Amino acid sequence: MTGINYREFITTTTPHKALVSGGKRDQGRNNYGRITVRHQGGGHKRLYRDVDFMYNKFDIPAKIASVEYDPDRSGFIGLAVYADGEKRYVLLPLGVKVGDTFLVSVKAPILPANRLPLHAIPVDTFVYNVSLKPGGKALLARSAGNAAKVKAQEGDYTFINLPSSEVRKVINTAWATVGTVSNEENHLVSIGKAGRSRWLGIRPTVRGSAQNPPDHPYGGGEGRQGRGLRRSKTRWGKPSGKGQKTRAPKKYSNVFIISRRKVGKKA
Repeated sequence: MTGINYREFITTTTPHKALVSGGKRDQGRNNYGRITVRHQGGGHKRLYRDVDFMYNKFDIPAKIASVEYDPDRSGFIGLAVYADGEKRYVLLPLGVKVGDTFLVSVKAPILPANRLPLHAIPVDTFVYNVSLKPGGKALLARSAGNAAKVKAQEGDYTFINLPSSEVRKVINTAWATVGTVSNEENHLVSIGKAGRSRWLGIRPTVRGSAQNPPDHPYGGGEGRQGRGLRRSKTRWGKPSGKGQKTRAPKKYSNVFIISRRKVGKKA
């Protein structure tokens, strides 16, 4: 079992009260209360931090007042205090610490944590918190240690190389933040025991081959059996993993995909 020594990075354990709320988590249920995502539930109680992904305060410098842990995401967050006195939580990039400043502006310098429209960001720059439309919420590259790369500028679009290896074109008036998401060692953590998964709200996953025939395509058989099928399937008989394409053939965003992500076993 391994972990991260958060004391090296975190500067306070008390969140800013005005930006914190309680409430019940969905834990894989929809608005009818039915499970739509399996293997979620339980876990330690959490306080929700209201993190700003809109970044709609332009040309007003902000200073990082603290670096904090957020139980709902893998990267670190920081309390940004704007020059006009407003405070917001933001997702922090690598290398940014207490006392550093950032700016959301068309004319901002290309420095970590600064946010600019995509057309103002040079090719080969790493970015995170990428939005898909002007004035839209930051949606892409938000996990710990992740970053997208500006691959090319062509007409009204910027080509982005995403962490999944997909190359996608995004309208160049959308915005992105310069840098790589903090807490890059997160992927090295080994959970180590079942109980620690339960603390995180992750419930057990039963192998398909250990189930009965009515419950899974791999189920049944005397003793241990292989799946008996050439291609892998989900519980509902749909293709899954191992190089099989699962994306909807007529998905609305297909026109923006320049190069599909690489799936299956990693080399």
